[in-house]
Order: sequence, then structure tokens, then C-alpha cells
Amino acid sequence: MTSALWFVLVGGLMLVMGLTSTVLKRMPVTTAIIYLAVGVVVGPTVLNLFHFNPLKDSAALGVLTEGAVLISLFSAGVKMPVPFEFGRWRAPILLATVSMALSVGLVAAFAHYLLGLPLGAGVLLGAIVAPTDPVLATDVQVRHPGDRDLLRFSLTCEAGMNDGSAFPFVMLGLGLLGLHDLGDHGLRWWSVDVAWATLAGIGIGVACGVALARVGWALRRAPHRHELLDDFLGLGLIGVVYGLSVLVHAWGFLAVFFAAVALRQTEMKLARAAAGSVDASPVAPTQRRADTDATPEPVPVPTVSEGSLVFKEHLERLSELLLVLLLGGSLFLDSWSWAAVALALFLFGVARPVSVLVGLLGTPSTWRMRGLTGWFGVRGIGSLYYLMYAIQHGLPEALALQLIQPTLIVVTLSILLHGISVKPMMAFFWRRGKRTPVR
Repeated sequence: MTSALWFVLVGGLMLVMGLTSTVLKRMPVTTAIIYLAVGVVVGPTVLNLFHFNPLKDSAALGVLTEGAVLISLFSAGVKMPVPFEFGRWRAPILLATVSMALSVGLVAAFAHYLLGLPLGAGVLLGAIVAPTDPVLATDVQVRHPGDRDLLRFSLTCEAGMNDGSAFPFVMLGLGLLGLHDLGDHGLRWWSVDVAWATLAGIGIGVACGVALARVGWALRRAPHRHELLDDFLGLGLIGVVYGLSVLVHAWGFLAVFFAAVALRQTEMKLARAAAGSVDASPVAPTQRRADTDATPEPVPVPTVSEGSLVFKEHLERLSELLLVLLLGGSLFLDSWSWAAVALALFLFGVARPVSVLVGLLGTPSTWRMRGLTGWFGVRGIGSLYYLMYAIQHGLPEALALQLIQPTLIVVTLSILLHGISVKPMMAFFWRRGKRTPVR
């Protein structure tokens, strides 16, 4: 396809989506399914107008997916409705750690014993497909900062954390393949890739998020009363936090998510303190404006988190459109091998539900919550990023080809199966019982 045809395709698709947004909301499909269908039609499966090669273009796809995940993690973090407390965050923490590790192990065993992959490649494949996605799972995630639905909170928080908690397993898989130094008896992996990279990432994110919240709050209030560019501040925070994390070998995805959480929660705390209230609900910060002949009324004070959220959600939509189009354009008819489809069905029907049930043992989560959480483990852009990361870090071409097709089919089937089922299943279960709020 020429660049002119690409402009026509993408521009026309954006016009159609913009004009039919109300109709699409009523349909039992997600926007990702529509983008995927268009990509399959214009790709090698049907018209063969273009073919995107993930192996040849791994560097470009790696940058695109990295940026999309970072923006989505920030958007997820600033929508967290409650501050970080272990009691409130216990379920998503268990999902991002215990369930993540178990899911990687189950997929690795399946890939090693049934698909014949080397153990290191099995662990790497498990780490690639295990994390849930913050980009394509918008229909099951927190919709706005005041959304306190427990299911949405758990899925959003899990996706925000496990895009970082998957990284140690990616490095473990690369290490077992001889592409990363694990140290004697795995000591370097435990100390650096697990402990240091995780704690340092969280620490950098929290420190930077709190600092920006306090500086922005001070500049907007008397005596300064500055106007701030929230979009720039949000993007700047992402860039600084991620860059610092990479420089000190910390997990940048975790850092960006927790920077956004710290930014939002610090601004809410400052607002409550300024209002002289201990109410924990997310009330917008206010200041007093005196009119000449009227009683002073509370006027909302802008915050960086809220001001940058709309712009980030627009970027999310654009990245979803582009990347899912490329995904559809990378599929051939013979991509649908029995091994790839079997892996996807095993992941969705066995590994994810089992790992969720084990991870949530001992928590007060209802069986209805556990069932929905076990099914709605949407895979997407994060998996593509980890695959590109492995390829860029020396994964042999023959082994890369063995991992590319299963990963593409897992993401494709996730878009289809989860996308078709999300609206009717969520509506059905919410009709059966009252929604549970996060407390």
C-alpha cells in the first residue's frame, strides 16, 4: 500500500468510527474487533494489499507498542478510585503476582511438553501471553476516576501492575536461553530483576508522582495562580519516570503506573485538606472566588491528573486503531495452526481461570467476581511489546518465528472472544446482583 492509500484507509476508518460511535456502543462488539476485521480484509488473508512482518519490523513495532502501553498505564493509574492500601489492593496485587507466576508456569509447561519448545522458550512464551492488557480492555476497566465498581477496579489495577510484574519472567526466559545473565543459581535474577527492579520502579514512580502533584497544586493556588499545560505535564511525567527507570534498570511500566496513581491520590489528598474535610470520596478540589455582589462560590481547581486524562484517552484510541490494524495485516490463513489455537484455548480456558482461583484463595471475593475475573483476562498490545522486546534482545530467528504465530493468535482470539462476550456477560451478571463497590 502506498502512503496515500494508508491515509485514505486510516482517515476513512476514523471518520466512520466517529460518525457511528452511538450505534457502535449498542452493538455487542468492541472497536478492536472492527479494526481487526479491517486489517484482516486488507491484509494477506483476503485482499493482500499490505503485509506487516513483525520479525522484520520488530524495532518499529516495539516502539509503537511501548508507547501505547505507557500511555494506557498512565490513564489506568489516574483513574484509580481509592488510595493504595493493602486491604483495598489485596486482590489485584495477588492477581499481578501469584496468578501471574502460576499462569506463566502453566503456559510454559504446555509449550514445553505439548508443543515441544525448549524450557526457556516456554517460560518466555508464558511471560509474553500471561499479562492482561491495559490498552484493549477498556470495556472491563475503570471508566473514570469516580468509578468504584470492584470488578473494574480489580481488572484495571491488575493490568496496571502485571505489565511490570511480567518482566522478571521475560528475563528468566531469556536467561534460560542464554540471552541474559541470571547469575549463579539465579541470584542475580532474584536480586536485580525481581527485587531491585520492582521496588526501584515503584519508588521512582511514587516519588515523581507525588512531587508533580505538589508542585502543580502550589502553582495553581494563591499567590501564584499559574495556568499549566496538563497534557505536557502528563506526557512529561511519563517520559521522566520511564527514562529514569530504564537508566537504573528498574521496571518502567510499574513506575509509570504508580506515578499516575501517586499523582491522582496526592491531588485528592491535597484537595480534601484544603477543603477541611476528611471525606474520602473523590471530590474535585475547590477554591473560593469572590464576586462583587454575591456570596463566594466554590470553583473547581484544575488538576494535572484530570486535565491530562482526556488527551491520554485519545492517544489510546489512536494507538489501538493503528496496532490492531497492523495485527490484522500480519495474519495469514496458515497462521491458524492447531498449536497456536490450542495454546490460546488453554490460556483462556485453563491457565487464566485456574491461576485466578488460586490467587484469590482466602480473599473475600465472591465466586461471581472470581469467575468474571478469570474469564476477562484480555491479552493485547502488552503481549506484542514483550515479543518485540525478546526479538530485539537477540532471540534467534528460528525460535522467534515459533513464538510469533502463537502470540498473534492469542491476541487475535482474545480480541474476538473477549470482545464479543464482554457486553452481554457484564450486563447479565450485573442484572443478577447488585454491583460491589471498592471500599
